[in-house]
Amino acid sequence: MTDEDGDELTAHRDLLQGYIDENHEFLSWLGTTVEHVGPGTMTMAIPYDDKLTNSRPTGRDGRPDIHGGVAATLIDTVGGLVLRTAFDDPSSGGVATINLNVNYLRPATGDLEATADVIRAGTSVGVSEITVESTTPDGETREVATGQGAYRLFREG
Repeated sequence: MTDEDGDELTAHRDLLQGYIDENHEFLSWLGTTVEHVGPGTMTMAIPYDDKLTNSRPTGRDGRPDIHGGVAATLIDTVGGLVLRTAFDDPSSGGVATINLNVNYLRPATGDLEATADVIRAGTSVGVSEITVESTTPDGETREVATGQGAYRLFREG
């Protein structure tokens, strides 16, 4: 990767974060942040918030777990957006979910961080794999979900 590639990916991260903050009310409401963008990889996060939890405490520490739909949203979002890193211009074109598979491993009781990797980005279909981790209140970070998504790629040009 050249410095120019790094600059482009940093600009793409900043553009994505700005779009989320200004134009995507749901992801903004969740507190979604773009943590890292690299060639074929991306990390996004959602902080723990009581508004995102199940209605009653189920964790060992008595703290409510984050609803599984929040992790699924993060998996779908980062899984699709990471495929843009394979585009000639990551800010052009589009991505739409074809299929999404989510495997829940254990309850999430803290901040969520999802890392997606491109498995294949073809002409019209891309596949990514995603791992979601959560940090417990005592500071331990564990995998809480994994996923794989297939996405329709709409490349411009």
